[in-house]
Amino acid sequence: MNWGYLASQLFQTALAIATAPLLLGWVSQCRAWLQNRSGPGVLQPYRVLFKLLQKDAVIAHNASWLFRLAPYVVFACMVLAVSIVPLVATDLPFALAADVIALVGLLALARVFMALAAMDVGTAFGSLGARREMLIACLAEPALLMVFFTPALISQSTELPVIVDQLAHRELRLYPSMAFAAVAFLMVLLAENARIPVDNPTTHLELTMVHEAMLLEYSARHLALMEWAHALKLMTYAAIGIALFAPWGIAAAGEWLMFPLAVGVLAAKLALGGAGLALLETVSAKMRIFRVPEFLGMAFMLAVLGMLTWILVQA
Repeated sequence: MNWGYLASQLFQTALAIATAPLLLGWVSQCRAWLQNRSGPGVLQPYRVLFKLLQKDAVIAHNASWLFRLAPYVVFACMVLAVSIVPLVATDLPFALAADVIALVGLLALARVFMALAAMDVGTAFGSLGARREMLIACLAEPALLMVFFTPALISQSTELPVIVDQLAHRELRLYPSMAFAAVAFLMVLLAENARIPVDNPTTHLELTMVHEAMLLEYSARHLALMEWAHALKLMTYAAIGIALFAPWGIAAAGEWLMFPLAVGVLAAKLALGGAGLALLETVSAKMRIFRVPEFLGMAFMLAVLGMLTWILVQA
């Protein structure tokens, strides 16, 4: 066993777990600045998690074992998902056992458990949120797969480390196929992470909420795990976007001296990406839930157009 590669894997996984709430706090803080508010600070998600972990859980009497198990399964799925996405280096032993299709499967498994747990207690809001979540999922997952297929065709591999190695050493110019895929990926990211215009992560209005509706019955450590998993999901999508569309600065396997520089580059990319996401949410309005299929259908068509562009013209 190569202990250096194992250390790199553990470091990148721990880095993602530790900094995921920071990314969520940065996006919220940038959004507050753009709205001329002071904001709660970038460390607010850590304070919320710490407060929730200190409390005693309150569970409904009719909640089954599935309701109690779901937060741990969702959190574990998000940890596994972020473990196979290169953050600062491509030497990830775990990534050899799972490609981009398995990555989509992990995200789908977490969603299924969350939806089942939301319906388990039998509340109206939980069932409403679960139905809306599955509606979004059945449209977002095919679009995400189509996004992955374009870089997979370019690199002739579905493993993210191989894709990153191939894309990072290409000539720096605008490729129409990757441009279409990037726009489609951004649309999927907004939908999958409950961001505006698909969902509003700060609202609790029963007519509009999707993600929050599935968490209303959770409290204490269970809610902390769900919120942490939500932050990890945003980190996973941000890491995927960087790996596919801005892989420059990610260290190749064995380049240990590049690690400090790669960490700094990752921090800069996440800061810019978070600020861009906050700006996009500030200038956008939430759409009606019945318009979401059109939104994600457009994402699917753009992803397919990107794949066909590469197949036909190799550009």
